[in-house]
Amino acid sequence: MRMSRGQIGRRLLGLAVVGAGLAFGGAAFAEVMGQPAPWEYKLQEAATPVMENITWFHNFLLWLITAITLFVLVLLVIVVMKFNSKANPVASKTTHHTLIEVAWTIIPVLILVAVAVPSFRLLFLELDIPKADLTIKATGKQWYWTYSYPDNGPFEFDSLMAADKQPRLLAVDNEVVVPVNKVVRVQTTASDVIHSFAMPSFGIKIDAVPGRLNETWFKATKTGMFYGQCSELCGKDHAFMPIAIRVVSDQEFTAWVETAKKKFASNPANSYASAGTAVAQ
Repeated sequence: MRMSRGQIGRRLLGLAVVGAGLAFGGAAFAEVMGQPAPWEYKLQEAATPVMENITWFHNFLLWLITAITLFVLVLLVIVVMKFNSKANPVASKTTHHTLIEVAWTIIPVLILVAVAVPSFRLLFLELDIPKADLTIKATGKQWYWTYSYPDNGPFEFDSLMAADKQPRLLAVDNEVVVPVNKVVRVQTTASDVIHSFAMPSFGIKIDAVPGRLNETWFKATKTGMFYGQCSELCGKDHAFMPIAIRVVSDQEFTAWVETAKKKFASNPANSYASAGTAVAQ
């Protein structure tokens, strides 16, 4: 059954309206900072300079690949419409075209250079750890995280998923606390299998490998709660191994450190969670 041009136009308009509604709806949901949102179609809101660069690079590549795709589509349409057997009963026997051959060699090289320069700049930004104001050690275990603050005292605590808190599957009993606008070096390792420490809003993701100490960093420029998860398939409770980081002011962080020293050092037996407790959570 053939559709008239009016019917085709109305259907295309309807699809456009639905697409616009989803886009605006996704943008509205995505305003929640530090955690995923329903119908979210883009990256989480950036809270660090690294994530801001990742977002810019992602958007740059999206526009670039869209332009390339549309350009190729236009060429295909031109070829189909202009060089079909009906429009050209006598086919051209042209085999070489110097300008086109030079263009299809130089243009891809320029595109690769345009991608490579910001790509390498972003890699250097991620891997070149600046002088740290604070160090946190995160040890992945099945299936929770253990944190220590080597620069702030001999205390250590476990962070397990809290079933009675929101957001679901992301909230924990003991949150990591860091000061705003400070360079935080994160050292990761594991006690059993490979885990992965990932914080989307911070633009960090690094493996936690048994017997190895990996490092990454972030500098949170906004206060609030930020959530991540283990991003390595580490066992049956992999989905229940969240990461929660609270970014606070310098004064609040200093007060929290003093409280943490007493809370997690006064009763060490309660500051460590057994594997059975972790699974139960």
